[in-house]
Amino acid sequence: MINTDDFMKRLQKVMDYYGESSSSFAEKIGVQRSSISHILSGRNKPSLDFILKILSAFPEVDLYWLFNGNGEFPSEVETLQFKTQSPPLLENKILNSEIENHNKTIERIVIFYSDGTFKNFNN
Repeated sequence: MINTDDFMKRLQKVMDYYGESSSSFAEKIGVQRSSISHILSGRNKPSLDFILKILSAFPEVDLYWLFNGNGEFPSEVETLQFKTQSPPLLENKILNSEIENHNKTIERIVIFYSDGTFKNFNN
């Protein structure tokens, strides 16, 4: 059984991490804003469909962490940081060493997901 209070905190953490308001988060996962409000207030419990929509829109979120708090968010194995409305940045030391060593700038980053989808970020 899911602990609703803990789930609310994890959901809020995801929203804060991506800089999303309730309205923008609801739009990105394809639910009504009231669904977010009702879950964050404790009025409703999240459905499996709601959780799957979060995972679909934000594949970096781990199911087990979101559902029961096991694991970490953001994951330590993440090498990318996602910020609202900006392309992801590689870890600073990797990015800086590439630019310093080769005097090159990043033109485009493409992220491929295991489900065959991808995201394209242009500089």
